[in-house]
Amino acid sequence: METIVNLTKENIQDVVNASMEKVVVLAFWAQQQPESLSVTALLEQMCQGRYILAKVNCETEMEIVSYFRIQSLPTIMVLSKGQPVDGVVGPQDAASLTAMLEKHLPAAWELKLNEARQILAEQPDAQALTNAISLLIEAQQEKPGDDISLALADAYLQNHDLVAAKAQLESVGLAGQDSFYQNLMAKLQLAEEAADTPEIRDLQQKFEAQPENLQVRQALAKALHQARRDEEALELLFEVLQKDLSAGNGEVKQAFLDILTAIGQGNALANQYRRKLYSLLY
Repeated sequence: METIVNLTKENIQDVVNASMEKVVVLAFWAQQQPESLSVTALLEQMCQGRYILAKVNCETEMEIVSYFRIQSLPTIMVLSKGQPVDGVVGPQDAASLTAMLEKHLPAAWELKLNEARQILAEQPDAQALTNAISLLIEAQQEKPGDDISLALADAYLQNHDLVAAKAQLESVGLAGQDSFYQNLMAKLQLAEEAADTPEIRDLQQKFEAQPENLQVRQALAKALHQARRDEEALELLFEVLQKDLSAGNGEVKQAFLDILTAIGQGNALANQYRRKLYSLLY
């Protein structure tokens, strides 16, 4: 359902049903009552998807007006779980409306968490995953908690970012280690095993024996990238670039840039290492 609707006899049941999941704000207005128009306009500006605003034209929807026993305008009513739970009558400013609504609306972080969960449940593409991760990072900054850490771990696993997923799972407290946590841990273990290929193990042994060999280092970095172990790959190359930007006649820098390009512009890890590179350049 749209977040701003005109309430009529035809859709009133749909709106009541929607209130079982999301707070509905009924705004009763009439063209001949300027105050009611102003309050309704304020509610439209404040909505931003946090509630469903159902506007009632009192000049055309007399049955609805009679049903809710509206006697004066403007009248604002809050509907939750199919029942009126709050309301105000008379002219209102943004502060008074906010004070009333905040008692019934979920917090901004909770909305972001729920939106991200919905995205993750729908087999998201790369851009949708990026959006979900951004929402969850914002939610975590506002209200850190196990629920958000688990959702972030899920998002990172779907995005094949095993290092970030592991960090989120390690932050989950004992109380949050439910069946979903166990499921994510199992997925992480399988993904790590799949990412630890014989080729990578062989290259790691060669690298340990020849840490100054740039060709071996680059080969290992590329193999790690192919296994989606991008943070390890980038750190391996950046360690050299910190000391010499032109190492290997520029081949190390080019390999570093190639991995950044392959990861993509919207990726948080790629953006982090781009900033690191720019700090060396400028």
